[in-house]
Amino acid sequence: MKTVLITGTSSGYGRETARYFHEQGWNVIATMRTPRPGVLPESDRLRVLELDVTRPETIEGALEAAGPVDVLVNNAGVPSIGVFEGTSMARVREVFETNTFGVMATTRAVLPQFRERGSGVVVNVTSSVVLGHMPLTAVYKASKMAVEGFTASLALELAAFGVQAKTVEPGACLTTNFGETALDGDSLEEAVPEPYLPWAEKVMSGFMNQDLFTRESDVAETVWLAVHDTTDRLRFPAGPDAIRLAEAK
Repeated sequence: MKTVLITGTSSGYGRETARYFHEQGWNVIATMRTPRPGVLPESDRLRVLELDVTRPETIEGALEAAGPVDVLVNNAGVPSIGVFEGTSMARVREVFETNTFGVMATTRAVLPQFRERGSGVVVNVTSSVVLGHMPLTAVYKASKMAVEGFTASLALELAAFGVQAKTVEPGACLTTNFGETALDGDSLEEAVPEPYLPWAEKVMSGFMNQDLFTRESDVAETVWLAVHDTTDRLRFPAGPDAIRLAEAK
Protein backbone atom coordinates (compact mmCIF):
# COMPACT_ATOMS: atom_id res chain seq x y z
CA MET A 1 0.00 0.00 0.00
CA LYS A 2 1.47 3.34 -1.03
CA THR A 3 1.73 6.47 1.08
CA VAL A 4 1.23 10.09 0.03
CA LEU A 5 2.20 13.13 2.07
CA ILE A 6 0.20 16.25 1.24
CA THR A 7 0.86 19.75 2.56
CA GLY A 8 -1.86 22.30 3.23
CA THR A 9 -4.77 19.92 3.84
CA SER A 10 -6.86 22.03 6.22
CA SER A 11 -9.14 23.19 3.39
CA GLY A 12 -9.65 23.48 -0.35
CA TYR A 13 -7.62 21.48 -2.83
CA GLY A 14 -5.38 19.90 -0.21
CA ARG A 15 -8.25 18.58 1.88
CA GLU A 16 -10.06 17.18 -1.14
CA THR A 17 -6.86 15.57 -2.44
CA ALA A 18 -6.30 13.90 0.92
CA ARG A 19 -9.85 12.56 0.89
CA TYR A 20 -9.53 11.35 -2.69
CA PHE A 21 -6.30 9.41 -2.15
CA HIS A 22 -7.76 7.89 1.02
CA GLU A 23 -10.84 6.76 -0.91
CA GLN A 24 -8.56 5.08 -3.45
CA GLY A 25 -7.02 2.96 -0.68
CA TRP A 26 -3.77 4.86 -0.08
CA ASN A 27 -2.15 5.70 3.22
CA VAL A 28 -2.44 9.47 3.59
CA ILE A 29 -0.25 11.78 5.65
CA ALA A 30 -2.28 14.98 5.73
CA THR A 31 -0.27 17.92 7.02
CA MET A 32 -1.38 21.32 8.26
CA ARG A 33 0.24 24.30 9.95
CA THR A 34 -2.23 23.85 12.81
CA PRO A 35 -3.84 20.39 12.89
CA ARG A 36 -7.57 20.55 13.59
CA PRO A 37 -9.86 17.64 14.50
CA GLY A 38 -12.76 16.81 12.23
CA VAL A 39 -11.31 18.33 9.07
CA LEU A 40 -10.66 14.91 7.52
CA PRO A 41 -12.24 11.49 8.14
CA GLU A 42 -10.88 9.35 10.95
CA SER A 43 -9.08 6.28 9.64
CA ASP A 44 -6.11 4.07 10.40
CA ARG A 45 -4.92 4.98 6.89
CA LEU A 46 -5.07 8.74 7.41
CA ARG A 47 -2.84 10.65 9.81
CA VAL A 48 -2.86 14.38 10.41
CA LEU A 49 0.52 15.90 11.26
CA GLU A 50 1.80 19.41 11.88
CA LEU A 51 3.87 20.82 9.03
CA ASP A 52 4.53 24.48 8.30
CA VAL A 53 6.56 24.73 5.09
CA THR A 54 8.24 27.89 6.38
CA ARG A 55 9.55 26.11 9.50
CA PRO A 56 12.22 23.48 8.71
CA GLU A 57 11.88 21.78 12.08
CA THR A 58 8.23 20.91 11.36
CA ILE A 59 9.15 19.51 7.94
CA GLU A 60 11.77 17.25 9.52
CA GLY A 61 9.40 16.26 12.32
CA ALA A 62 6.55 15.39 9.97
CA LEU A 63 8.76 13.26 7.71
CA GLU A 64 10.23 11.43 10.68
CA ALA A 65 6.76 10.72 12.07
CA ALA A 66 5.38 9.74 8.66
CA GLY A 67 8.01 7.13 7.83
CA PRO A 68 8.66 6.20 4.19
CA VAL A 69 6.45 8.00 1.66
CA ASP A 70 5.98 7.29 -2.04
CA VAL A 71 4.56 10.63 -3.16
CA LEU A 72 4.92 14.24 -2.00
CA VAL A 73 2.18 16.68 -2.98
CA ASN A 74 3.24 20.28 -2.36
CA ASN A 75 -0.14 21.94 -2.10
CA ALA A 76 0.36 24.46 0.72
CA GLY A 77 0.31 28.03 -0.50
CA VAL A 78 -0.86 31.55 0.20
CA PRO A 79 -2.79 33.60 -2.38
CA SER A 80 -2.31 37.25 -3.17
CA ILE A 81 -4.50 39.63 -5.14
CA GLY A 82 -3.66 43.26 -5.79
CA VAL A 83 -1.62 45.57 -7.95
CA PHE A 84 2.11 45.34 -7.44
CA GLU A 85 2.52 49.03 -6.55
CA GLY A 86 0.18 48.52 -3.61
CA THR A 87 1.84 45.34 -2.35
CA SER A 88 4.38 45.71 0.45
CA MET A 89 7.71 43.97 0.16
CA ALA A 90 6.88 42.21 3.43
CA ARG A 91 3.86 40.66 1.72
CA VAL A 92 5.96 39.74 -1.33
CA ARG A 93 8.43 37.90 0.90
CA GLU A 94 5.59 36.18 2.78
CA VAL A 95 4.13 34.86 -0.47
CA PHE A 96 7.48 33.58 -1.74
CA GLU A 97 8.40 32.03 1.62
CA THR A 98 5.39 29.72 1.40
CA ASN A 99 4.68 29.33 -2.30
CA THR A 100 8.25 29.00 -3.55
CA PHE A 101 10.79 28.42 -0.79
CA GLY A 102 8.37 26.21 1.13
CA VAL A 103 7.96 23.94 -1.89
CA MET A 104 11.73 23.74 -2.27
CA ALA A 105 12.22 22.97 1.42
CA THR A 106 9.76 20.07 1.58
CA THR A 107 11.00 18.70 -1.74
CA ARG A 108 14.62 18.79 -0.64
CA ALA A 109 13.73 17.00 2.60
CA VAL A 110 12.03 14.08 0.85
CA LEU A 111 14.41 13.59 -2.09
CA PRO A 112 17.07 11.47 -0.34
CA GLN A 113 14.62 8.65 0.36
CA PHE A 114 13.20 8.83 -3.18
CA ARG A 115 16.65 8.75 -4.75
CA GLU A 116 17.93 5.92 -2.56
CA ARG A 117 14.81 3.86 -3.21
CA GLY A 118 14.85 4.59 -6.94
CA SER A 119 11.21 5.67 -7.08
CA GLY A 120 8.91 8.47 -6.00
CA VAL A 121 6.86 11.35 -7.35
CA VAL A 122 6.86 15.03 -6.42
CA VAL A 123 3.73 16.91 -7.47
CA ASN A 124 3.87 20.69 -7.10
CA VAL A 125 0.50 22.43 -7.18
CA THR A 126 0.88 25.79 -8.91
CA SER A 127 -1.97 27.72 -10.58
CA SER A 128 -3.59 28.48 -13.91
CA VAL A 129 -2.16 32.01 -13.58
CA VAL A 130 1.02 30.55 -15.11
CA LEU A 131 -0.94 29.78 -18.29
CA GLY A 132 -1.92 33.31 -19.26
CA HIS A 133 -1.43 37.00 -18.58
CA MET A 134 -3.66 37.85 -15.61
CA PRO A 135 -3.76 41.24 -13.88
CA LEU A 136 -3.83 41.68 -10.10
CA THR A 137 -1.67 38.57 -9.65
CA ALA A 138 1.88 39.82 -10.29
CA VAL A 139 3.35 38.62 -6.99
CA TYR A 140 1.32 35.42 -6.80
CA LYS A 141 2.09 34.53 -10.41
CA ALA A 142 5.79 35.21 -9.93
CA SER A 143 5.88 32.80 -6.97
CA LYS A 144 4.10 30.09 -8.96
CA MET A 145 6.13 30.62 -12.15
CA ALA A 146 9.24 30.09 -10.05
CA VAL A 147 7.88 26.69 -8.98
CA GLU A 148 7.10 25.80 -12.60
CA GLY A 149 10.71 26.48 -13.61
CA PHE A 150 12.04 24.73 -10.53
CA THR A 151 9.98 21.62 -11.27
CA ALA A 152 10.99 21.49 -14.93
CA SER A 153 14.68 21.45 -14.07
CA LEU A 154 14.16 19.15 -11.08
CA ALA A 155 12.45 16.56 -13.29
CA LEU A 156 15.58 16.34 -15.45
CA GLU A 157 17.84 15.99 -12.42
CA LEU A 158 15.77 13.15 -10.94
CA ALA A 159 14.97 11.12 -14.05
CA ALA A 160 18.15 9.03 -13.83
CA PHE A 161 17.07 7.87 -10.35
CA GLY A 162 13.57 6.80 -11.37
CA VAL A 163 11.99 9.77 -9.58
CA GLN A 164 9.44 12.05 -11.25
CA ALA A 165 8.44 15.68 -10.73
CA LYS A 166 5.18 17.13 -12.07
CA THR A 167 3.09 20.28 -11.73
CA VAL A 168 -0.68 20.54 -11.41
CA GLU A 169 -2.15 23.88 -12.47
CA PRO A 170 -5.60 24.46 -10.90
CA GLY A 171 -8.02 26.97 -12.30
CA ALA A 172 -10.15 29.36 -10.25
CA CYS A 173 -12.46 27.81 -7.67
CA LEU A 174 -15.40 29.70 -6.14
CA THR A 175 -15.82 27.31 -3.21
CA THR A 176 -12.39 27.84 -1.64
CA ASN A 177 -11.36 30.80 0.52
CA PHE A 178 -8.81 32.01 -2.05
CA GLY A 179 -10.33 35.46 -2.55
CA GLU A 180 -10.81 36.20 1.14
CA THR A 181 -7.31 35.02 2.01
CA ALA A 182 -5.75 36.76 -0.97
CA LEU A 183 -7.09 40.10 0.21
CA ASP A 184 -5.78 39.31 3.70
CA GLY A 185 -8.97 40.56 5.34
CA ASP A 186 -9.13 43.77 3.31
CA SER A 187 -11.74 44.86 0.81
CA LEU A 188 -10.71 45.37 -2.81
CA GLU A 189 -10.69 49.11 -2.15
CA GLU A 190 -8.18 48.64 0.67
CA ALA A 191 -5.99 46.24 -1.32
CA VAL A 192 -5.77 48.37 -4.47
CA PRO A 193 -4.47 51.98 -4.56
CA GLU A 194 -7.17 54.45 -5.56
CA PRO A 195 -5.78 55.33 -9.02
CA TYR A 196 -6.09 51.66 -10.01
CA LEU A 197 -9.51 51.05 -8.45
CA PRO A 198 -11.90 51.68 -11.38
CA TRP A 199 -9.83 49.41 -13.61
CA ALA A 200 -9.45 46.74 -10.89
CA GLU A 201 -13.22 46.65 -10.29
CA LYS A 202 -13.80 45.96 -14.00
CA VAL A 203 -11.19 43.18 -13.93
CA MET A 204 -12.81 41.52 -10.91
CA SER A 205 -16.27 41.86 -12.42
CA GLY A 206 -15.10 40.15 -15.61
CA PHE A 207 -13.52 37.37 -13.59
CA MET A 208 -16.71 36.67 -11.65
CA ASN A 209 -18.74 36.60 -14.87
CA GLN A 210 -16.61 33.99 -16.64
CA ASP A 211 -18.38 30.77 -17.60
CA LEU A 212 -15.90 28.12 -16.40
CA PHE A 213 -14.56 27.41 -12.94
CA THR A 214 -12.65 24.63 -11.22
CA ARG A 215 -13.95 22.32 -8.49
CA GLU A 216 -11.84 20.90 -5.68
CA SER A 217 -12.53 17.43 -7.08
CA ASP A 218 -11.01 18.46 -10.44
CA VAL A 219 -7.74 19.18 -8.70
CA ALA A 220 -7.74 15.99 -6.62
CA GLU A 221 -8.40 13.87 -9.70
CA THR A 222 -5.68 15.66 -11.65
CA VAL A 223 -3.14 15.15 -8.87
CA TRP A 224 -4.04 11.44 -8.97
CA LEU A 225 -3.51 11.45 -12.75
CA ALA A 226 -0.13 13.18 -12.42
CA VAL A 227 1.04 10.72 -9.76
CA HIS A 228 0.20 7.76 -11.97
CA ASP A 229 1.54 9.20 -15.22
CA THR A 230 4.59 7.24 -16.36
CA THR A 231 5.54 9.47 -19.29
CA ASP A 232 7.76 12.54 -19.25
CA ARG A 233 4.72 14.84 -19.25
CA LEU A 234 5.43 17.72 -16.88
CA ARG A 235 2.33 19.93 -16.61
CA PHE A 236 -1.27 19.01 -15.81
CA PRO A 237 -3.94 21.76 -15.95
CA ALA A 238 -6.82 21.05 -13.57
CA GLY A 239 -10.36 22.25 -14.15
CA PRO A 240 -12.16 23.36 -17.32
CA ASP A 241 -10.96 26.97 -17.14
CA ALA A 242 -7.34 25.90 -16.71
CA ILE A 243 -7.64 23.39 -19.55
CA ARG A 244 -9.05 26.08 -21.84
CA LEU A 245 -6.14 28.39 -20.97
CA ALA A 246 -3.63 25.62 -21.63
CA GLU A 247 -5.18 24.83 -24.98
CA ALA A 248 -5.16 28.51 -25.97
CA LYS A 249 -1.53 28.79 -24.96
